[in-house]
Amino acid sequence: MPGTGSVTVRYFAGARAAVGTDTEVRDATTLEELVGQIVDDHGAKLERVLTACSFLVDGTSTRDRAVALHPGAVVDVLPPFAGG
Repeated sequence: MPGTGSVTVRYFAGARAAVGTDTEVRDATTLEELVGQIVDDHGAKLERVLTACSFLVDGTSTRDRAVALHPGAVVDVLPPFAGG
């Protein structure tokens, strides 16, 4: 059950295909911690996709995995999109 540090993770395109869902809730205080959790739970296929992903944390693009996540944050996992 999610705790007080809950963040919402939204997956798009290839990341969604690798995970098998479009949204989940996690407890993490940094993007690095979050990525570690989702790779541990969803495996090598997601890990491969994540090497090309960028992230939006509350609408702000980042590749810095040291970024802090506050309770209630929304993290979008964005693989490169075709044509863009």
